[in-house]
Amino acid sequence: MPNKPQEEQESKVPSKPQEEQKTNEPNKSQEEQKSKVPSKPQEKQESNEPNKSQEEHQSNENQEPTKANKGNTVASLTQASVLKNIKSQLNTNLPITLPKGLPISDGTFLTATTKAEVNQVEILFFESNKYLPINDPKLKNSKTATVIARLVVKQYKNAKEANEQIAFVNFSQNGGQEVDLGYNIKGYQDAGAGSLWTGWNEGRWAIETHTRTDNPEAGVKLAKQGVQFLETHMLPIPKQNGFARLDVYKSESLIVWQDEKLVYMLDSIKEPLKALEITTAFYH
Repeated sequence: MPNKPQEEQESKVPSKPQEEQKTNEPNKSQEEQKSKVPSKPQEKQESNEPNKSQEEHQSNENQEPTKANKGNTVASLTQASVLKNIKSQLNTNLPITLPKGLPISDGTFLTATTKAEVNQVEILFFESNKYLPINDPKLKNSKTATVIARLVVKQYKNAKEANEQIAFVNFSQNGGQEVDLGYNIKGYQDAGAGSLWTGWNEGRWAIETHTRTDNPEAGVKLAKQGVQFLETHMLPIPKQNGFARLDVYKSESLIVWQDEKLVYMLDSIKEPLKALEITTAFYH
């Protein structure tokens, strides 16, 4: 975060190196925060689809469309049905919400790999040029499909502990140089260790863009694009807070929000505005 060396910031991110997030928990040290990262989920998955046996589900899921219905493939394998199948692959009792859809290229197919353990699930979303069943071994080959995003949902002991994972900050109180982001929204800039952040608040969300100090206009431009996008799209309503970091250099975008005892984390998204778009798909 601002005024911290970039190397120190990167130690704060759940499950993969990212920059430091600010915490709104006044009585927790940074060292305590660092220890609260999602553990790596395990490989075990089973189907929990209520009206089909696991064997029936896997049989149907792994059948590639026949030549007779190739023309209807895109129509039949809608994102809604794929997302339903993804959820059925997760052997979990966690009350997780999946997005209504994901932005994929024309003519491609949505698929995923899933992992689950008692208090955490992980879904890696892909787009592929041909139909691939969920958890198909071919998805381990990067040439077969392209990663769209990674979703990790972790359940904590209580809402207070979950909230401690969210790097929420009120930017107007935090200070920094004011910048007009349009639509009557003010952003606040802060710099440190060669990085420049432009942050603003929308409801219970804290959103910031990251660029380097030698490319300051890029951070403001991305922030204005984010504000404009959110004028017509709704982020999920967090209980209690949400945090989004949009990276100009397409490498470190991260979005985290709380839903009571659950914490949702989205990463592995190259395009920062795509990160916002995917997050708004969780709004129901």
